[in-house]
Amino acid sequence: MSNVIVYTLRNCPTCDVARAALRERGIEFEERRVDENEEWWEEALKYAFTVPIIIWDEDDVEVGWEGDHG
Repeated sequence: MSNVIVYTLRNCPTCDVARAALRERGIEFEERRVDENEEWWEEALKYAFTVPIIIWDEDDVEVGWEGDHG
């Protein structure tokens, strides 16, 4: 299992771009759609109020994707 976690929303163009770019770069990740799971929503809110949120490891959190937010 990958250590990269990506919090997303189903209808988020920026999330779509981030997912596609990560896959293109061969980066495995666990996607957590916050609109489908209350627990994931609560987890994501600890980091930011926007998506995508990428957790590269426990200490490296990226909010948004290449300057864009969903």
